[in-house]
Amino acid sequence: MSLQDFISAYGYLAITAGTFLEGETILILGGFAAHRGYLELPWVIVAAFGGTLCGDQLYFFLGRLKGKGMVERRPGWKARSVKVYALLEKHQLLLILGFRFLYGLRTVTPFIIGASNIPAARFIVLNILGALLWAITVGYLGFLFGHSLELMIAQLKHYELLVFAAVILTAGILWLIRTLRSRKAGKQAARK
Repeated sequence: MSLQDFISAYGYLAITAGTFLEGETILILGGFAAHRGYLELPWVIVAAFGGTLCGDQLYFFLGRLKGKGMVERRPGWKARSVKVYALLEKHQLLLILGFRFLYGLRTVTPFIIGASNIPAARFIVLNILGALLWAITVGYLGFLFGHSLELMIAQLKHYELLVFAAVILTAGILWLIRTLRSRKAGKQAARK
């Protein structure tokens, strides 16, 4: 199975699953794959929209049910939750629409919003709009990223496996750094 066949067969599923969990990197890769012709950009956006919407709705309702307890059990989330509550007090509408764009606060924000007194219907409507905005913006950025790469490297076809591997490796390293920092912050907070 070639790289193109593999991406064509599993790309949309990978985008949905990746954006359910977090997603910027996977959506940028999806946009890049659409630029290369392996996937269709509108379907990349639809898959990302569905994944991020479902994930954040789940996190919101988990926050509604067990939010305060979950934050208390995760010391690394405490500092971020203070920031989220402060933003929620001042900029509720903008926060719900744009939390996906806030690096470091994205995963904890739906839990915190769920634990707050914001009505579920309000969150659902704003979350739909925010998910759509995010999927379109980041999907197109990935598509434009592919166009920029083609302009810089005339024979990208020879290097596409290397480019995909480099992007995946970079994403893995960034994820590892973020995870290690979060654990370190959690351990430090637990000691205090």
